[in-house]
Amino acid sequence: MAEESDSGGERTEAPSAKRRDDFRKKGQVAQSKEVQTASLLTLILLFWIFYLPTFWSNFTALLFTLWQGSGEFEITQASILSLATFIIQKLGILLFPLFLLVLIIGFFSSLFQFGWLLSAKPLSPDFSKLDPIKGFGRFFSRKSLIEVIKSLLKVILVALIAYSTVLDNFNEALILVDTSISETLGYLGKVSALILAKVCAVMVLLAFLDFLFVRWELEEKMKMTKQELKEEFKESEGAPHIKAQIRAIQQEMARKRMMAEVPDADVIVTNPTHISVAIKYDSDKMDSPVVLAKGSDIIAMKIREIAREHQIPIIENPPVARLLHKLEIGEYIPEDLFKVVAEILAHVYSLTPTKGTMS
Repeated sequence: MAEESDSGGERTEAPSAKRRDDFRKKGQVAQSKEVQTASLLTLILLFWIFYLPTFWSNFTALLFTLWQGSGEFEITQASILSLATFIIQKLGILLFPLFLLVLIIGFFSSLFQFGWLLSAKPLSPDFSKLDPIKGFGRFFSRKSLIEVIKSLLKVILVALIAYSTVLDNFNEALILVDTSISETLGYLGKVSALILAKVCAVMVLLAFLDFLFVRWELEEKMKMTKQELKEEFKESEGAPHIKAQIRAIQQEMARKRMMAEVPDADVIVTNPTHISVAIKYDSDKMDSPVVLAKGSDIIAMKIREIAREHQIPIIENPPVARLLHKLEIGEYIPEDLFKVVAEILAHVYSLTPTKGTMS
């Protein structure tokens, strides 16, 4: 509540794109440990189902080799070191696919939850965490309580699943005393796999629910107060690069609207090398001709290009073009220029009588 009052009210507003980006840069993303646990447990179980025959065959071969050479083994410092190196190498080769799978699952389970993210912020030292009072408060926080409850629920569920599975197969277990060791091991493996499969199913469900909860919790944490939104808007509006981008966008939109008006012009007055001004006059609706579009250099060339496409007369008159270029788009021709512009329009109308006449 103190945080809310300090920020200017309750956090009721959806987080802005900038706030989401700030959280992401700090490494504060929606990440559920249950998703990693469930994916590891499930995929490792599936991996063992297919890899176990190969592993067991190579493992028993290793044991046979060690047992066969045990009678001739001479115990010395060098021989023990050599034997240990041999065993580690062989076991490393056997378990390497498992280690590789764990790395791949860990990477993709994180990538699935929050995408590609490289941030050194979580690794930077935070000396405030060394404060024993704050640490004691975090120990009894709401988040810690939720984690304890989730852990207890997982333990209880796993225990219930294991108990119910063993109970269902208890009668079959009673006859194991009359079976061989291989049959006993096979039975224990079957029951263990059944327990693990049920646990995986429950863990996947818990992971899905926990992921939704973590997403919701982060969304609530990122919410902003109305005051924070106002301050962020002011900051973004005041940033020079943001202002420059806004101006560039506005100028581009204005330029496109202006170019769209050129086909309606009656005449284009130009300074042949630098300036073009599009003029329109409608005696029924206007008291004076109006500037539809204007531009210099590249824009002037574009205006002349559009004029040619729509067969609009282009009149070269450098002094008048320079004076007209000083007017704003949409501005009516002033009295001191009206006479010379009227003469230009009259000349245009004499070439194309359907254009109309000056009154």
